[in-house]
Amino acid sequence: MKRRDFLKNTSLASGAFLIPSFLKPLEAMALNKLSGHRNLVIIQLSGGNDGLNTVVPFGLDEYYQGRKTIAIAPDKVIKLNDVQGLNPAMEALRGLYDQGEMSIINSVGYPNPNRSHFRSMDIWQTASDSDQYLSTGWIGRYLDSNCKECGFPYAAIEVDDTLSLAMKGGNLKGIAVKDPQQLYKNTREPFFREVINDNKEMLDEDNLGYLYKTMIETSSSAKYILEKSKTYKSLSDYPNNAFGNQLKTIAKFINSGLSTRVYYVSLSGFDTHINQVNQQARLLQQYSEGINAFTNDLKKAGNFKDTLVLTFSEFGRRVQQNASDGTDHGTANNIFLYGGNLKEQGIINAAPNLKDLDNGDLKYQIDFRQVYATVLDKWLAVDDAKVLNKKFSSLNFI
Repeated sequence: MKRRDFLKNTSLASGAFLIPSFLKPLEAMALNKLSGHRNLVIIQLSGGNDGLNTVVPFGLDEYYQGRKTIAIAPDKVIKLNDVQGLNPAMEALRGLYDQGEMSIINSVGYPNPNRSHFRSMDIWQTASDSDQYLSTGWIGRYLDSNCKECGFPYAAIEVDDTLSLAMKGGNLKGIAVKDPQQLYKNTREPFFREVINDNKEMLDEDNLGYLYKTMIETSSSAKYILEKSKTYKSLSDYPNNAFGNQLKTIAKFINSGLSTRVYYVSLSGFDTHINQVNQQARLLQQYSEGINAFTNDLKKAGNFKDTLVLTFSEFGRRVQQNASDGTDHGTANNIFLYGGNLKEQGIINAAPNLKDLDNGDLKYQIDFRQVYATVLDKWLAVDDAKVLNKKFSSLNFI
């Protein structure tokens, strides 16, 4: 097979580039999970979710002054304290909050914020400064780190068709698996098998040796991933949408005993410049109902206490609504955490200060890398400073 013929098969070739070279050890995952195994699930709300209409500061007059037509009325808010409450579309989360299994951190951001979707998402995914450009993600560098489980089979999985920058390290990468059955099917395609059988020529051509190795390792691992995930049948009713299906897949991986440490998933559509109220409500309902089903699934299988769920968005929205009944790109935002081992439940810090703004935007109070540092140190048990390239003070939510 010639190199030009190989590259013509773009869909399979591009997918194979997402498969890391460390997947060969997945075959060994048939062993029981290590003692103390913990799962981290990261949920990305893409587009810049409006945090002020998510965790609503109904007790602050400035909120209603800046949002004459899109503010959530006080009698509609799911009140959590005297100042803040949840968007009414998030009713499915009330039980988690009341049971102490949900935490909210307000005003999370970083110095000199960037309002570009792509750049700000890169900052969040790489844990860089706003003027620093990194080619590796914070989860990828976690995989590269000398963690206590680095000598054992483990991986990071993104339930999607493509791999986010957050999951790419210098030496190791996560794997994008939207459908374990499709992954297995792809590795059984004649083209895939032909590449593996024709390895000598492939190894001699340019840099395709690495691709060949990742493909053969994927071929030997896909069957295991599929068969392992089949050992668990969901005990929870998930909403019939793409996000619900992605969370259901993660629950299958966790509850079937896959030794994966980190899972990553995205829900998009939050760029609400126009007619925000209905669009955001629809998305927040999908998110909340999905989280409710997912956490119930983990509880029934006895895995919720060993799982931490972190939700973020690349930025919040401006305090003042725009002329199109929407909101424009802002800065600081809230982060949601879920788990059976949270040490600080409920709303952890004060509501955003709407009287002290930076040119109409919220000022951040907590650097998002403090959240990452806490997760790396206290949950994943690695040197957070090594992964984040500097030391950040940790928080106390776990």
